[in-house]
Amino acid sequence: MTISIVTRKDWDARPPRDEYVPLSGTKGVKIHYTGGYVDPRLVSDHGRCLALMRQIQNHHMDVNGWADFAYSYAACWHRKVLLGRGPGILVAANGKGLNSAHYAVIGLVGDSGLTAPNDDMLHAILDAVQLLRERGGAGNEIKGHRDGYNTDCPGTPLYDWVRRGAPRPGSLPTKKPGKSAPAFPGRLLRYPPSMHGADVYVWQSQMRDRGWNLIPDGTYGPRSKEVCVAFQTECIAEGVGIGAVDGIVGERTWRASWEKPVT
Repeated sequence: MTISIVTRKDWDARPPRDEYVPLSGTKGVKIHYTGGYVDPRLVSDHGRCLALMRQIQNHHMDVNGWADFAYSYAACWHRKVLLGRGPGILVAANGKGLNSAHYAVIGLVGDSGLTAPNDDMLHAILDAVQLLRERGGAGNEIKGHRDGYNTDCPGTPLYDWVRRGAPRPGSLPTKKPGKSAPAFPGRLLRYPPSMHGADVYVWQSQMRDRGWNLIPDGTYGPRSKEVCVAFQTECIAEGVGIGAVDGIVGERTWRASWEKPVT
């Protein structure tokens, strides 16, 4: 697939305040997120991705006092690679004394709203890494911002993907249900109100792997409840003891999500 690049002109970037500092080769790339709230409407409106790019650039230049948007590239929800500083240019995102060792790519996810990347974003991140290797001499490392710097960036879902080796979506075998479940997180997953966290993301990912139409985003909202109700109904029909059909992921529903064979 041809890499789809959004130029600085296309996202209406401001010109840099100062001349760039050249960078020749690095150990690799560090992955970042926006932090804060990311509007869920980005998923269906690419124009909002462009607007978020401008918002980030304005903060970097007007609040942080940096010369430009801090990252080499950004990756959005529509498998678009948005040009930041680009290859061969020193970034400003990795931390003092660390920028010369790695390029920087930001995924447009945060720590509320949209918190977990979709497959198109993961593809776009890896497309950006490919460009940095081909055009900027980036090494083979793909690390999170938190590797070597005291930060939560790039957030739990994105960092979990980095720790798994940053695989292309679809490149790993699908998990096979019917195996032991991970430890129950100790809290009930329910809606309303919406609940957020890594445990939600883990359960959603497992349900997606079972074949349910559910996007793992780390937020247990109405769609997660719908899937839970349907799964519990299926369990009851097959004689799997999960208690009530209530749309709440308790310990028995959690275990069944892994241990119940796919029919």
